Amino acid sequence: MESLFGDLYPQEDSKSNLFADIILPVPIPKMFTYKIPRSMAEQIGIGFRVIVQFGKKKVLTGIIGKVHQKPPSAYEAKPVLDILDNHATVNPLQIRFWAWMAEYYCCHIGEVMNAALPSGLKLSSESKIQLNPTFDSDTSPYPLDDREEILLQALAAKDDMTYEECENVLGLKSIHGIIKSLVIKEAILVFEQLKEKYTPKVESRIRLSKEYASDKKTLEALFNDIANKPKQEEILLKYLQEIPVYKSPDLNQKGLDKKVITEANLSVSSLKTLIKNGVLEEFKIIISRFEEEEGNGEEIVLSELQSKILGEIKIQFEEKNAVLFHGITGSGKTEIYITLIKEVLAGGSQVLLLLPEIALTTHMVGRLRKVFGSSMGVYHSKYSDNERVEVWNGVLSGKISFVIGARSSIFLPFDSLGMVIVDEEHESSYKQFDPAPRFQARDAAIMLSWIHQAKTLLGSATPSFESFYNARTKKYGYVALDKRYGEAQLPEYHLADMLVDKKKNLLKLDFTRLLREKIQEALSNQEQVLIFQNRRGYAPYIACEDCGWIPECEHCDVSLTYHQFGEEMRCHYCGFKEKVPHACPACGSNKLGAVGLGTERIEESLSLLFPEARIARMDLDTTRSKYGYQQLLEEFGSGNIDILVGTQMITKGLDFDRVTVVGIMDADRILYFPDFRAGERAFQQITQVAGRAGRRDKKGSVIIQTRKPEEAIFGQVISGDYKNFYIQEMGDRQRFFYPPFVKIIKITTRHKDYKIAEKAARHLHNLMGEIDVKKIMLGPEKGLVGKIKNQYIFESIAKLDKSGNAQAQFKHDLLQLLEEMQVHKDFRGVRFVVDVDPY
Repeated sequence: MESLFGDLYPQEDSKSNLFADIILPVPIPKMFTYKIPRSMAEQIGIGFRVIVQFGKKKVLTGIIGKVHQKPPSAYEAKPVLDILDNHATVNPLQIRFWAWMAEYYCCHIGEVMNAALPSGLKLSSESKIQLNPTFDSDTSPYPLDDREEILLQALAAKDDMTYEECENVLGLKSIHGIIKSLVIKEAILVFEQLKEKYTPKVESRIRLSKEYASDKKTLEALFNDIANKPKQEEILLKYLQEIPVYKSPDLNQKGLDKKVITEANLSVSSLKTLIKNGVLEEFKIIISRFEEEEGNGEEIVLSELQSKILGEIKIQFEEKNAVLFHGITGSGKTEIYITLIKEVLAGGSQVLLLLPEIALTTHMVGRLRKVFGSSMGVYHSKYSDNERVEVWNGVLSGKISFVIGARSSIFLPFDSLGMVIVDEEHESSYKQFDPAPRFQARDAAIMLSWIHQAKTLLGSATPSFESFYNARTKKYGYVALDKRYGEAQLPEYHLADMLVDKKKNLLKLDFTRLLREKIQEALSNQEQVLIFQNRRGYAPYIACEDCGWIPECEHCDVSLTYHQFGEEMRCHYCGFKEKVPHACPACGSNKLGAVGLGTERIEESLSLLFPEARIARMDLDTTRSKYGYQQLLEEFGSGNIDILVGTQMITKGLDFDRVTVVGIMDADRILYFPDFRAGERAFQQITQVAGRAGRRDKKGSVIIQTRKPEEAIFGQVISGDYKNFYIQEMGDRQRFFYPPFVKIIKITTRHKDYKIAEKAARHLHNLMGEIDVKKIMLGPEKGLVGKIKNQYIFESIAKLDKSGNAQAQFKHDLLQLLEEMQVHKDFRGVRFVVDVDPY
């Protein structure tokens, strides 16, 4: 890495010929070199954000990756235009991590930077217009219409205007046509103004001026003077009520939020008069967007078994950098995490706790906030750009030493990371599929820990086969906790045969008799129920009962999912939607029926079967808002919801006292998915969702609805026989060359023309076959979904030998091939996507 990224200036005295290699947020293979103006030489360094010109017109925010004195040989270096920071926004350890990620996941470091930096730290440009100083309406050959005249008059009174301001002046929704006309008539100039996206939150405060705050007699005289001005007197009394000036002089210095006065319905004009007369002072301060909260330092009391397990984890860390913590559901892993976090923080290091779902993050935050207070930051995609920048800056400044977050939090500017905990490490949600970098956060976290010389704890009740394999082969340490916390017992499993119930006419609205009885029993006892179905919407699709017509997406090779709310059909790949037709467009029949089960349909069925129950649904459709997860979980936790229907969001980490029944609607759909991980994922999902039941003193019940109760995997789930299930599956993996015995790279070819996509895929596949490493090549085949967003898709799979240099060599040669393909005249419009560890 030293050859790519330095972290010190060259030692020469002269600063007049300094150059910077700058990481730009564009998909180009290398950093670009720019000249550092002499005036900036003392202010600039590694990790600073700078503004540079890229190409003829683009202006970009870049990050300095290296400073040196060697000018580029292939082009003349342009100067850095400006520096955005007075301190580094990114540290050298992050740049090293970005470089590894770009190399490992076959992408460009600029793409990693684009994913890593929160949007608020990137510049945005805004189009503005100004009068052309050479324009004279009297001599212009082009006549102006009324609206153009109005706009030019408005511009004459201002230096410049945004498009939005122009629209307001003219009262129009779009003024692009008028702008274009004025440009052609050479009446105006259009330019781009760069601006920072991040804006700190500012609070207006007031305080009693020093003259009155330091002398009681002066203040008493003031009250005499304003005795006949009751509104001013009222404001002063309100201030003194909130801020006891003479008891706590420091409080007066901090002042009072101006909103306290304005929201108390006191006179705003009287407040202005008091400020104008120097009685009160108005000032502004930058405040956090997050509530300040002191941690209570709560001592976590571990059980004897938990203390023993904690000791074993520490012993394993003495020899291994990564430890797999295999703790069954409800065993109290969180208490062990908290104890470890407190110890690492006490040693002066930082901690990152990774969680797979925002829903789980929301559930965990409340508990951890009580312990760690404002020293803990939360980072995920539901936060606004400004909020994410504040967490970033909090980590950068050292104010935040512990972060809990989803996969994007691995990019935060840690400089002394001591531990990374990856909870539910088996979860597929840790995989980023689009855009690049297409990384696996669990694997990336292990590398991040290695760069920081930190420790990684991987926690799960159902570990991924890769992690369990690494533990069995002694690459990772291994600690198992196979007993639930306290008096809680593992739930009791029941297999409900849907075909048997159907034959006996006992299946009602897709619910077996057993599941209905268990739900009714829970409701009668004022207990709660979770129902799991990993498909949102009302039904997978609508079909005509007469001719079999099924509506399909116009842009993708998939059927449209029926959503009863809004009476529409949606594509879950591209977002296309349309209203449900009244009759079949193919045959004219009005016999259109929903086929299959989605969470929306299950919610409706439950309301018919149990009309007295309070039912809610947790899926992507109901949690789109910022606090959607939090509100649902709070409602469920407080007992205001009896039955919660959900997708995979409800399968992990949720801990509620009153949940005694868990129903799994369609276990077969999980098991018979066309994926080599189908068995592993089925075992994990069923075990995880089952683990939400009976987590306190009452034993829970789990009802698995299936058409094939004889499947061996159900017996293994019920007995909790993870090891034998693992051994059986791994035999197949080894026989047919699947991870963890090989490394898989998927190469996807996309183009709007089917023949060009196929030709490019075949040509690339043949070239990859010539790469001289030990491998198995599969494909190219049409994708499982053959067309998405009007792009035809073909896929090739490379299975690479994990020993030796095969992976590095294949990736290196593949990237060279892709560069050649991109400039090939037949394939210039073709898009190639490389996905390392795609499954």
